[in-house]
Amino acid sequence: MSDLPFTLDQLRILKAIAAEGSFKRAADSLYVSQPAVSLQVQNLERQLDVPLFDRGGRRAQLTEAGHLLLSYGDRILSLCQETCRAIEDLQNLQGGTLIIGASQTTGTYLLPRMIGLFRQKYADVAVQLHVHSTRRTSWSVANGQIDLAIIGGEVPPELQDSLERVPYAEDELSLIMPMHHPLASQEVIQREDLYKLHFIALDSQSTIRKVIDQVLTRCGIETRRLKVEMELNSIEAIKTAVQSGLGVAFVSNSAIEKELQMGVLHRAKIDSVVVNRTLSVIFNPNRYRSKAAAAFTEEILPQFTNLPLNFKAINSDKNGSKSPALGELYSNGVAASSPPSP
Repeated sequence: MSDLPFTLDQLRILKAIAAEGSFKRAADSLYVSQPAVSLQVQNLERQLDVPLFDRGGRRAQLTEAGHLLLSYGDRILSLCQETCRAIEDLQNLQGGTLIIGASQTTGTYLLPRMIGLFRQKYADVAVQLHVHSTRRTSWSVANGQIDLAIIGGEVPPELQDSLERVPYAEDELSLIMPMHHPLASQEVIQREDLYKLHFIALDSQSTIRKVIDQVLTRCGIETRRLKVEMELNSIEAIKTAVQSGLGVAFVSNSAIEKELQMGVLHRAKIDSVVVNRTLSVIFNPNRYRSKAAAAFTEEILPQFTNLPLNFKAINSDKNGSKSPALGELYSNGVAASSPPSP
């Protein structure tokens, strides 16, 4: 086979059809006509001499050969994007794109400050922030779709050998309640008091929810006895619900600084219980590292932590030093004065 039996455009079309579930929606997403999409798929199937779609159902379903081509096609397109970004780097940060990933809390409350500081120094670099679950973010970093990410959960086991993970900071999760709550007048509440409260929480499969349950269990608290009255899918919604008197919740300290300053939420201390999780920076050491990503890791990240960060050598916290609390990231001079994301 002297010539490749497919083009990059055909791979993009295949990926769009698989994502959208139909030829028409794929055509709309690519801003081309449906007949043009159908013709490209027919040509691709003729060149490969295999069917790529089962056309019996209402939704376009990939055949086994289609799934195989899509898998390799994703990697090919990812490498093409990486190549373009490497060429853009020749302009020495006078352009290009930096793509950062984050889980919900860090993406909402920490990364905008970092990005604002980065944009002050490198205004010509376009910055994208992708906020997803830890698992999805880890896969995006592994596949080269994201340059680096700050996550609060564990890297999926199947990716731990592929990604470099650097402990970054300790994020404390506090129990918040309405200012008028009966327990808000107490300086410290007891563990038994938790069983009397009505909780508002993220979904049971969320990373933060799992961390909270694990820490509380280690502290001898029976999490199955906690009354979770409501599950919401955003930290902002949870804070609003608590402020409205609908219940209490565990929320990252970084997410409630403004509410505490305004005096609209009460942060309760629990006797002998501290809920912490470790934030980590992850990236793929085997992928091309753009100048924008290098500038962000070397110039911006160190200003929001007290840890010495060596992204070339550190695979774990080998020196045993304790990560700083996330609240410290907001109290140091640079972090406190950083502008919001543009």
